[in-house]
Amino acid sequence: MPTPASPSASAPAEPGSPRHSDLVRAARRQPVTRTPVWFMRQAGRSLPEYRAVREGIPMLESCMQPELVTEITLQPVRRHGVDAAIFFSDIVVPLKAIGVDLDIVPGVGPVVAQPIREARDLDRLVDLTADQVPYITEAVRLLVDELGPIPLIGFAGAPFTLASYLVEGGPSKNHVQTKALMHGDPELWDALCAKLAQISGAFLRVQAQAGASAVQLFDSWVGALSRADYVRHVQRHSAAALDAVRHLDVPRIHFGVGTGELLRLMGEAGAEVVGVDYRVSLTDAVARLGPDYAVQGNLDPALLFAPWEALERRVREIVEEGRQAPGHIFNLGHGVLPEVDPDVLTRVTALVHEVSAR
Repeated sequence: MPTPASPSASAPAEPGSPRHSDLVRAARRQPVTRTPVWFMRQAGRSLPEYRAVREGIPMLESCMQPELVTEITLQPVRRHGVDAAIFFSDIVVPLKAIGVDLDIVPGVGPVVAQPIREARDLDRLVDLTADQVPYITEAVRLLVDELGPIPLIGFAGAPFTLASYLVEGGPSKNHVQTKALMHGDPELWDALCAKLAQISGAFLRVQAQAGASAVQLFDSWVGALSRADYVRHVQRHSAAALDAVRHLDVPRIHFGVGTGELLRLMGEAGAEVVGVDYRVSLTDAVARLGPDYAVQGNLDPALLFAPWEALERRVREIVEEGRQAPGHIFNLGHGVLPEVDPDVLTRVTALVHEVSAR
């Protein structure tokens, strides 16, 4: 499996450039002025200004309008003062771009019209190329111009999570069809995941080549697997997706939910930063990962609803735990919930900056 890049592997960055930012430096396990902060699902979700600009526009359509993507991506940066922007899109956008018949149903999530269950179904999955997603390239370039020294994080869904949506036909709690295919027809499973690794890797590469300063591979559902199944059926495909940007001088973040037992394996797939969900302390994560990886996380999103005294105490604990890591990016242990008071996120950002300033 690929190994993480050394802290000195990248070219020197000019002061004031996104590549010199605390976020990129933390990802590369280099000294920072303060712990950088961003929040998964910060682009939208809880912001009234997001709901206003999205009103009447379906999710997938909104992801294909560069000016709208730019505005939504910038909104939390303006409001919260976070240290990075996360590109506003969805993990199924590249699947839609290659012609998969799917939609994002409000209150449900991605729904696939014709699930993939047989070898002939793979014919519907063609390679993704940059000319199929010109709106992504344009949006990234607009954002890089607007953000200046603030880094933009590109992202893609990992092969396992995309495969689960395609096989199940939509979100699933138990991944019954997915696991049945994985074990019942491992050759078909590998062929499916190999195609998805190309699609995910190409989607990351488009964003990085257009100017994103870091990328994150989301594997939302991979925590449903054992270590043995992850190694046997998933790790190499995630590694292939991450390898698509290995030579582009962008740190790679790998995040999954419920992945405490998989952290080291996810790092070994080719990431410089391993995202840690809220179920595992950063102290334990650092012990499992060792010195070769920075960590990201990991405030429980539910604690954003707690009284400030309790929330402040936990934020301070996480910042302190993060000092044990070679690099730490403060984040939630999953995404922002839609009902969160945006002012709380602003206060958390300021608190992290205050208590971590060097």
